[in-house]
Amino acid sequence: MWLFFLCIAIILVFCYCVLILLYHKWFMQLQYFKPDGTLQPQNHFTIIIPARNEEDNIEKCVLSILKNDYPSNLFEVIVADDFSTDNTAQIVKQLQQQFSNLRLIQLEKFVSDKLNSYKKKSIETVIAHSSYNWIITTDADCKVSPNWVSLFNSYIQRNNVVFIAAPVKFINNRSFLSIFQCLDFISLQGITGASVSAGFHNMCNGANLAYRKEAFYEVNGFKGVDNIASGDDMLLMHKIERRYPGKIGYLFHKKAIVETLPMQDWKSFINQRIRWASKATSYNDKKIFLVLLLVYLVNLCLLLLPFLSFLSIWTLFYWFMLLLVKTFWELIFMLPVAKFFGQQKLLWWFAIMQPFHIVYTVVSGWLGKFGKYEWKGRIVR
Repeated sequence: MWLFFLCIAIILVFCYCVLILLYHKWFMQLQYFKPDGTLQPQNHFTIIIPARNEEDNIEKCVLSILKNDYPSNLFEVIVADDFSTDNTAQIVKQLQQQFSNLRLIQLEKFVSDKLNSYKKKSIETVIAHSSYNWIITTDADCKVSPNWVSLFNSYIQRNNVVFIAAPVKFINNRSFLSIFQCLDFISLQGITGASVSAGFHNMCNGANLAYRKEAFYEVNGFKGVDNIASGDDMLLMHKIERRYPGKIGYLFHKKAIVETLPMQDWKSFINQRIRWASKATSYNDKKIFLVLLLVYLVNLCLLLLPFLSFLSIWTLFYWFMLLLVKTFWELIFMLPVAKFFGQQKLLWWFAIMQPFHIVYTVVSGWLGKFGKYEWKGRIVR
């Protein structure tokens, strides 16, 4: 029995390593975006910030956007207050006294029924009340660079696209959990860039996206996926990609990176990852499901293999070798990715984090499909 299981594990790890090598190849093929300094501000943007009980973060987020080096008459910032019970709305109202291009939309005025995805409804509601044709989304706990909007403008002028994914990274506060999240997240971001580069199975993150309003309406917005708690980013991206093949771009520039806060405790972190995993079976592209299944099965095998050591002591030796092989090829992929995000010093922790990463991948993947979780004070099934 243990030998059969070991053979399955070896085959899965081999396939996984081949996939990681492909990601490495595709990431290295990404062309660093070089904005044309002669291009003038041209595009109009509506920047959407869904927010629920974000009184500690919303001011810093909004100010980082409003202080961008882009003409204020060419963009508006709309905060979508998602039934906040703290001072989020009041803080935005105070800022409105200083900035005429800042708006507040309170979801409670538009929604009466209980939903499973308030974030999608927030974005949908704001888009219906937006003034401009290009939509940019970010999160209330994020900070952007002063060149953020200008880079989107330049990228749009130089590329014939309708949807743009852009990089995101966690802020490292030096705790063990923070370092773990930073490493886990830049691996996902590396795959995001690589997948867009290859056109294989596009990924993105809602903290840093841009798309044309007409493209959003052309695919009927979130219709068909609005019952899924997560997926305001990738599920929408795939709908637009099917309608506009070859029109998806990736803004590969360090100053386009959006910084966001890591989860403060393990419970919040697991709930976040369960939320992300909950959309895994909702992709129409079967290649994405197969990749996610491969990743899950590899981690499941590496989690279970040590428990078969009572059948043969050699099991532990083979388990260690498979773990070593997996870690080595992941590091090959992670090196250029971590360098781009300026977090290469964290790679010293990478091998130490492997057992924790395996456990959390299995747990969050299982609960994402069969469990429930709490997010923003709501229980989601």
